Amino acid sequence: MHLLISFFFAIIVKIQGADWCYQSQVTCGGHCTGPDGWTTVAGACGGKAQSPINIVTRRTLPDGRLTPFTFAGYQEAFHSLITNNGRTVHVDLPATAKVQGGDLAVPYKAIQLHLHLGKDGGPGSEHTIDGERYPMELHIVNIKEEYNSLDEALKDLTGVGVLGFFYEQSGSSNKKYDSIINALNSINMPSSNTTLSDVSLDMFIPSQSNMTSYFRYQGSLTTPPCEEAVVWTVFKNTIPLSRQQLDAFSRLQFADGKPMVGTYRPVQPLNGRLVYRSGSQVILVSTWLLITSVISAIGLPLPK
Repeated sequence: MHLLISFFFAIIVKIQGADWCYQSQVTCGGHCTGPDGWTTVAGACGGKAQSPINIVTRRTLPDGRLTPFTFAGYQEAFHSLITNNGRTVHVDLPATAKVQGGDLAVPYKAIQLHLHLGKDGGPGSEHTIDGERYPMELHIVNIKEEYNSLDEALKDLTGVGVLGFFYEQSGSSNKKYDSIINALNSINMPSSNTTLSDVSLDMFIPSQSNMTSYFRYQGSLTTPPCEEAVVWTVFKNTIPLSRQQLDAFSRLQFADGKPMVGTYRPVQPLNGRLVYRSGSQVILVSTWLLITSVISAIGLPLPK
């Protein structure tokens, strides 16, 4: 009987395309290929510009082109399905939500968001900052406005733009997340979904005034097929959730019935890539003001 169950589970896994999985599933006896073997699932996973990475802040380079973003449609209410697809929490987004600026060559339109989770508020983010892994990470996936699908955008080295946000435990609940937290009760099982009503992207991210500090690098999708076509923006300011809210995500289940925890890929080598940070313009302006004040104080004419 046990062999029969295993046989049917293997068939289901193959049908669902679940031939890859996270390390947390492998250690729980999952019948799938963990991150160390993803190159056998998709060759691009062995590339030289893979994501996520550990961002070492003292090694990042200031870049004055990394100006504040302009967000369009982020305040507009929308209705969408929130789905437990067996690997993550997934929400389809309206293409009217767009982001531009921040040295993005063209406007990018939103297609979906998903989450990477820890266990009961423990480490779960994909990117790390100076070696620190946050409890959760939100990815808003965007593609260039000219493309009609993610597959099409992945053929362009900068076709996909992902906005990454970290979560941090707070002493109080984040009321803006009530709709998602309440929806989790209906999607704890894989292949289940429910409707999110009257929500907006602004509800799920920091205020726009708190999104001027971020990191930028060129990388890849963090799951197979691992295509290296992603312009990554990782924001410094975190999204607060209470411990109770973080715990609510731990009730979700993978396709194999195990708790959906540890859904992150290990950090990947930089392989010579540079990581940039925003804010250099502010530094330059501050330096100029200091210089001009000193010049004025000693009575010299200001340079023209």
